[in-house]
Amino acid sequence: MAAADGSQAPRAFLGVARSLSGKYWRERPADLGLVESHRRKLQLPEVAARMLAARGVSAEDAPGFLDPTLRRFFPDPSTFIDMDKAAAILEDAIQDGRKVAVFADYDVDGGTSAALLVRYFRARGRDLVIYVPDRMKEGYGPSAYAFERLKEMGMDLVVTVDCGAAAHGPLEAAAALGLQVVVFDHHLMSGPPPPSLACVNPNRPDCPSGQGALTAAGVVLVALAALNREARKRGSIGSNHLPDILQLLDLSALGTVCDVAPLTGFNRAIVAQGLKILAKQNNPGLKALAAGAGRESVGQVYDLGFILGPRLNAGGRVGDSSLAARLLSTDDPAEAARIAAELEALNAERRQREADMLLEAANAADADKNPVIVVGQPHWHPGVIGIAAGRLKERTLKPTIVLGGGGEGEPAKGSGRSVTGVNLGRAVAAAAREGIALAGGGHAMAAGLTIAWDRVDDLRAFLAETMGAEISAAADEARTLWIDAAAAPGAIDLPLLDAMDRIGPYGAGHPEPIFGLADVRVSYSAPVKGGEHVRFVLEDPAGRKVRGIAFRAGGQPIGDVLSRKGALIHAAVRAKRNTFGGGEKAEVELVDAAESKPG
Repeated sequence: MAAADGSQAPRAFLGVARSLSGKYWRERPADLGLVESHRRKLQLPEVAARMLAARGVSAEDAPGFLDPTLRRFFPDPSTFIDMDKAAAILEDAIQDGRKVAVFADYDVDGGTSAALLVRYFRARGRDLVIYVPDRMKEGYGPSAYAFERLKEMGMDLVVTVDCGAAAHGPLEAAAALGLQVVVFDHHLMSGPPPPSLACVNPNRPDCPSGQGALTAAGVVLVALAALNREARKRGSIGSNHLPDILQLLDLSALGTVCDVAPLTGFNRAIVAQGLKILAKQNNPGLKALAAGAGRESVGQVYDLGFILGPRLNAGGRVGDSSLAARLLSTDDPAEAARIAAELEALNAERRQREADMLLEAANAADADKNPVIVVGQPHWHPGVIGIAAGRLKERTLKPTIVLGGGGEGEPAKGSGRSVTGVNLGRAVAAAAREGIALAGGGHAMAAGLTIAWDRVDDLRAFLAETMGAEISAAADEARTLWIDAAAAPGAIDLPLLDAMDRIGPYGAGHPEPIFGLADVRVSYSAPVKGGEHVRFVLEDPAGRKVRGIAFRAGGQPIGDVLSRKGALIHAAVRAKRNTFGGGEKAEVELVDAAESKPG
């Protein structure tokens, strides 16, 4: 395999240059001196020490990485441009009893950000009105229509969260209505801020905070700290018993994980400490949501991203967009149970809609030979196009945009997902500035847009030209599967999982470790969930075995090879803790595989 610059790429791990999923396997390189330093100073098993070193954690940074406290990483709110101004405006509103609404995006980051503000204001004796636009009728972000409605409702001030930083036209309309606006956002900005009382966004070109990796939920958490500081400085009523914002860390952690923010620095501290709050199940909405999903408790990153997140997103995708914010804000267990049940039903509907369109979308994506995949049909539901884009990106290893919705004469809604090293949000925003898309933006790994159906070919051409160099440079990385270490089936045990826990939590920017199992035989396999997943047992030449599961492998090359008892493969796996049935044992999740040959 040649690198993008024409040089010879490093040797493939276990000789796998093209796996069954098309990946090139490479072992993460690690400085052996640093490995030994981590092992001795941090008293880590060698495999854990190697992982820290391979992921670029220096001896100096390692203690903070293993113990990511808020005290160490929480930024000074004043380093965010407009943060002190925003805190003063919100404290004025609390003291004066002004009518305030929070305007949120309809995803988990928007819902958690809104809930953070609602819970803070309630603790200060004030109520916030929640406004989340209808995905189908209003589209993404603020609009003149929404501001007119809020003005009619008697609002004095609107706080936008996870949106608003690029909404120049709508915020001009709000100003013309005499409606004041404060913006808390994190999406990329390419120009001056919109007209507002304050625009807090670490991705403002003039913001010196250095916190551009934060989600909106992280930005709002910092804003609550700024509000507490402002109240103490003024000696406001109740300033001697202000809300403990650390008890809201479960919400910030949820927004951070579900928006796929890198789990480094402050984000890592938010999630590590937020998981501890989550495990206490103090939030009635999260407790009811977990119960509806059949979980007695939640407290892992997996729970945030794969159990709670999809259900919270379901309202914005195929139902009432405000359900997530309302669920996360309520203190009434009965209301929480009712909303959680509604979200559970909507999530089931979302899965069905997704399954119905995914096969059609996959066929279209496979036929698209452009460097950026752009596929769509008016009958595809806009609520599930983001999920489809993510699945197709993994399938094609290319930046992918999926378009849906829009009746006759109506524009399409689009959602995109990118590969590492390719900034899709910037390119989509540029397409909007060029007049190709009606609106668009996002961040490096995800983007949203609105576009007329007759401009889709123009979008393909523009993105290919704009992103071609980035895509070419990132092509090898997109096809690379990084293996953290070689292992034997017998080494996948509870002590290994304990060691892995010490260097968690895992997520974007710090992915779960992947182990390579060489020359293992499939000694057992069986389809589950109607053939969608495959359960299996792998055995090495010494007779050591490990059980596991391959998700969504049915009908795929990996599922086919697992169905052949005795097949000899190299396996790339994640080690997992299985507590089903009350016990605890180590298993694996199959990430990738390649057929091996004896000898």
